[in-house]
Amino acid sequence: MKIVVAIKQVPARDSQLRIASTGGWIDEADLTYEINEPDAYALEEGLQLKEKHGGEVVVLCAGPARAAQTIREALAKGADRAIHIEGETLGALDPLAGARRLAAALKPESADLILTGLQSDDLGYGQTGVILAELLGLPHATIVMRVETAPQAIRVKRELEDGWFQHVELPLPALLTIQSGINKLRYATLMGIKKARTKEIRRVTPEELGAETGAPSILLERVYLPERTKRTQLWEGNPREAAAQLVEKLKFEARVL
Repeated sequence: MKIVVAIKQVPARDSQLRIASTGGWIDEADLTYEINEPDAYALEEGLQLKEKHGGEVVVLCAGPARAAQTIREALAKGADRAIHIEGETLGALDPLAGARRLAAALKPESADLILTGLQSDDLGYGQTGVILAELLGLPHATIVMRVETAPQAIRVKRELEDGWFQHVELPLPALLTIQSGINKLRYATLMGIKKARTKEIRRVTPEELGAETGAPSILLERVYLPERTKRTQLWEGNPREAAAQLVEKLKFEARVL
């Protein structure tokens, strides 16, 4: 089974974020970067499927030259080879333009299964995977919590709302967007890090792929920090009723319980 995992490099979660002087994005001067967390779970799922059923795992990443660090990390964890679509502005593409570039790189691979994270930690559109499936003409499932193989097909468990789940069987080839927490992430071993140095990374440009992007489908005009406000709310009634209302606010509005 040939499995392709699309990954993205994003700012590290503990980075101190500042708005750039243009106001259109964050200042990237002093940022550190890491693999997008949902993509890390997609990679882990691909590696586990390979260990059970054989085949190879190919990592696909679109981004600037610094994304090679994230690609090497994926190779150190067990991916067999990688494709790097190089471009300084690729990380900020809208989902349609990004998916078109990924699709152009994927078509020659003839993958049996394509895995992506549910969404990216930086932009959070949650659309690239499903758009990619449409461009490639593949059946797809989103928010996948479990993957099982069947003859010429896969069975998946999808997370729905309010604690409900859906079980679906899809023919291969197919595309899945993986939910975070589907499995336990592995660390790269010392031997894996050494082997990663010799694994193939095929570097291509969007021009070499001949990917048609068209006009941007989404225009990001301004980025700003949330405004901090203070508000006091008093509840009438006896202490038991007031406590119940407070718990409801903390659960469904503050989301801290």
